Amino acid sequence: MNLLIDMGNSRLKWAQASQGQWLSGLAIGNQQLDEATLRQAWQALPTPQQIGIACVSASPLLALVQRVATTLWPDAPIIQVQAQKQAFGVTNAYQQPEKLGVDRWLALLAAHRYYPAAACVVDCGTAITVDLLEANGEHRGGYISPGLTLMKQALAQGTNALPFSAGHYPEHPAQSTEAAIHGGTLLAARGLIEHVLATRSAPNQLLLTGGDAHIIAEHLNIPALIDSDLVLRGLAIALGETD
Repeated sequence: MNLLIDMGNSRLKWAQASQGQWLSGLAIGNQQLDEATLRQAWQALPTPQQIGIACVSASPLLALVQRVATTLWPDAPIIQVQAQKQAFGVTNAYQQPEKLGVDRWLALLAAHRYYPAAACVVDCGTAITVDLLEANGEHRGGYISPGLTLMKQALAQGTNALPFSAGHYPEHPAQSTEAAIHGGTLLAARGLIEHVLATRSAPNQLLLTGGDAHIIAEHLNIPALIDSDLVLRGLAIALGETD
């Protein structure tokens, strides 16, 4: 059994995988992450053969995760995965392949294996990332924009009168400032995704992952497949897991 750890900008998520068996785990927000909380969450897990980490969060959190994992399972090797130029049938478009976010790279690996067709892969997290993948595994590159919450926070921090609200509102012209901000951020995300797909000459399946995937999917005019574990599935592939 491998322990798969996805360390994002906002939360830590984990799952277990072994020979095609998939046991989803839980997630802890980075704000709530400390040694005692993580130890309590992990102490009942079976000893993993390998521990795979995909990390885009701050270095102190990575050190904390490694410390807890080493304390609980001192004999389990810890593998921190990075993007590569080519692996598992996917070719990285970046001129400096290691500069592609590891979460984006792993999502591409999973998309190529589990959804084998030309795809637009969108991670709807702290940032919204959009990556284009051909059916033959060739990555065409992608785009990055702020995520929904980050857009709202930027407005609140950069102005004197615009408040931050995590609320959700109906999709129509707003009659309050909070609703107007919510609608504007959703339209920005929707416009990015739909515009990218409109530039493609051939049909592309749309794959969404990340914490805001369901929210954004509800407002798209294009059908989307949602796979909340896409990055973790890619991490399993990188560790050598087979179906």
